[in-house]
Amino acid sequence: MISFKKLIIHRLRMPLKYPFANSSTTIIEKDIIITELHDQDGFIGYGESVAFDSPWYTEETTDTVQFMMEHHLWPLIKKQQINHPTELKLDNIRRNHMAKTAIEGAVWDLYAKRSQQPLYQAIGGTTNQIPVGAAIGLQSTDEQLIEKIAQALEQGYQRIKLKIKPENDLHTLEKVRSHYPTTPLMVDANSAYTINDIAHLKKMDPYNLMMIEQPLASDDFIDHAKLQQEMNTPICLDESIHTLADVQTAIALNSCKIISIKLAKVGGFNNAIKIHDYCQEHNIPVWCGGMLEAGVGRAQSLALATLPNFTLPADPGASNRYWHQDIITPEVEVHNGYVTLPKESGIGYDLNLPTTDQKVLT
Repeated sequence: MISFKKLIIHRLRMPLKYPFANSSTTIIEKDIIITELHDQDGFIGYGESVAFDSPWYTEETTDTVQFMMEHHLWPLIKKQQINHPTELKLDNIRRNHMAKTAIEGAVWDLYAKRSQQPLYQAIGGTTNQIPVGAAIGLQSTDEQLIEKIAQALEQGYQRIKLKIKPENDLHTLEKVRSHYPTTPLMVDANSAYTINDIAHLKKMDPYNLMMIEQPLASDDFIDHAKLQQEMNTPICLDESIHTLADVQTAIALNSCKIISIKLAKVGGFNNAIKIHDYCQEHNIPVWCGGMLEAGVGRAQSLALATLPNFTLPADPGASNRYWHQDIITPEVEVHNGYVTLPKESGIGYDLNLPTTDQKVLT
């Protein structure tokens, strides 16, 4: 039986190696929360909130995450005793999935350490080898974009994901395909289009894309279904997917052919596993999207990607693609297009946290 004795909330700011731009914002540093959860026997589990400091991506921010953990989630879980992380009860708090993931991820890490198994095995993963792709933000020139792609391919990444926006999307695809006619390529629109852009979006079909990720609004399942009916390119839903019910709606309406599962956006491993299993039953491939995670969130997202229906390359790649120095030792590395997760118990990495703001809850 596990009971929880202490939660330490670490908060730090990490500058990105390079600005990361999509159709709506540019990120130059990340406000990060790391959770450190202690049990009655001295085991420690770690989690991470991948929320941003403003609500451009979801309604949650690092401030709301910290508030929810201090005032609602910690008071809730410190009363609980569990044998397994699936017994953790968070459902009477609505939404706040990134805050829940920061807690639930620490519970899973703690449980895996107690049971002396790697996290990926604890959740049901079957391999510690994860194929990964590179996500490349909007660049100021074509030359910079081609250079970024060349660097990623030289580093062994198995797929290139490009951020796009309506002003230059077809030009970008033409340039990239002229240099890399057969490279596995997908695009991510971050909801930059509307259903009125059907004729324009159909012009992407000849570029042989693996998928177009989230072209329309996050709550627009019906228009995504209309668009998918008109396009040959598979639509992947990302921002639309927060719950198993969202997945069931998307599949019932034929709104997409692929789904991106982001651990923090769906509320943690328990929900992510249910979504994975449902997609597998309905022959919908899934892949693991990235959220500019630091080391803890990166390790946990990659552990999720070891489940068998994650058949497409994952977003979270090497730490040094994003950070001057990550908070884990060793850092996540990519070799020949794969990340190999460590076989030590829990997330398998040691933490090297810088001096941070801390809040200790007992």
